[in-house]
Amino acid sequence: MKKILILFIICLTTLMVYQTLAQVHDAPGNAVDESDTSSVTQKTAPIEEGDCKEEEDFGSILLSLVIILMAAKIGGDLCERVKQPAVLGELVFGVILGNIYLLGFGGFEQIKHHISIEILAEIGVIILLFEVGLETSIKEMLSVGLVSFLVAILGVVTPFLLGWGVSVWFLPEASIYVHIFIGATLTATSVGITARVLSDMGRLRYRESKIILGAAVIDDVLGLVILSIVTGIISAAGSGNGGGISSLAVLLIILKAFLFIFGSLLVGSFLAPRIFSFVSKMRGAGLLISFALMFCFLLAYFAKIIDLAPIVGAFAAGLILEDVHYRSLTLKGEAELSVLLKPIAAFLVPIFFVNMGIRVDLTSFTNFSILGFAIVLTLVAIMGKQVCSLGVLFEKKINKWVIGIGMIPRGEVGLIFAGIGSKMILNGIPVIDSSTFSAVIIMVILTTLITPPVLKAVFLKGHRGLS
Repeated sequence: MKKILILFIICLTTLMVYQTLAQVHDAPGNAVDESDTSSVTQKTAPIEEGDCKEEEDFGSILLSLVIILMAAKIGGDLCERVKQPAVLGELVFGVILGNIYLLGFGGFEQIKHHISIEILAEIGVIILLFEVGLETSIKEMLSVGLVSFLVAILGVVTPFLLGWGVSVWFLPEASIYVHIFIGATLTATSVGITARVLSDMGRLRYRESKIILGAAVIDDVLGLVILSIVTGIISAAGSGNGGGISSLAVLLIILKAFLFIFGSLLVGSFLAPRIFSFVSKMRGAGLLISFALMFCFLLAYFAKIIDLAPIVGAFAAGLILEDVHYRSLTLKGEAELSVLLKPIAAFLVPIFFVNMGIRVDLTSFTNFSILGFAIVLTLVAIMGKQVCSLGVLFEKKINKWVIGIGMIPRGEVGLIFAGIGSKMILNGIPVIDSSTFSAVIIMVILTTLITPPVLKAVFLKGHRGLS
């Protein structure tokens, strides 16, 4: 508690400094009296207005980063203390930063408008998906068996259809593309959150756990495929002058998404060992992390130029790079790629989560239809994953409730989907507007909060046999 108190004091001091700087800058007394300007201009070189603006913005960005990272670490620490994932604290503290103006404190409003923070957040999510890809083994994914594949497919299709239906019900005036995108945000499962809960319980060796984690990984892959298809369709519709999109065009987009994902895996698996074999002959520090990031950013760029989400390319890059590809570099003394990536992710990824929280508009929930939408969306997000238990219907000695509960949390993947949708423009308006975005974030927070205690309770009531 002493550490928390110190962090709180530091945070409070930063708030006061930030607000003081804002007040000093805006105070009318800061304007230089014209009668005294002659003495000033004789002693100082003339400063262009644009230079002042740039210097002011850069200082503001630095202070914004301090506040965002502090919020992320304090929020993460508090959640870790109560056995919740750190990402939840980062998200909640982001919501607080973004809505504290409702209490009369407007010192954080500038953070919402910094394009540099947005760019860092975008890079952060690319690093996050690259990291997820590195932790995902294609061989292990294929070895989980038919049961995990069936659980994953049920866990993608059912929430997608339910999300679409809820969107049609609450947003009848919205485009069909909005309904599709909201359905897509419910498809994936957060592997990290479920794995953390199961690990804390000492249940990773149970058969239920293996099925859940295998299905969750497949969920992520299928979710990214769906995201690629949906973003491609919306991009094509947006460039079609409002005339819609033909069935043939949709088919071509689906084909393009599959070709990119599986084509990049095939070509990348061929090129990666040759690239890193060449790199191992170079001299200098940081070769592995530098070329791995180049590889990640290049595939993300290729995804972007064919109207797919850059995170799809980043995930594919992570899937491709296996330790065998860069073993020659680790033998020379380089650390493992996952180890080298951790400090970069520790800096950039929390910026993404806090930024997502900052963009939540709590005033939108004064509209009871939006509040109802958030609640019903959360309910169908939970119910949709319970259908996963049908995938183990004929499995003996399996706690079927555990399978459904373990697939509930949306975590980072749901946030990524919502963030992409909020930046896609169709007919001059965002696909996911601020109210809908806020509802999706509430769904992510609630599904993340619910899973750990419920999963523990259900698992403890189930059988105790190891697989």
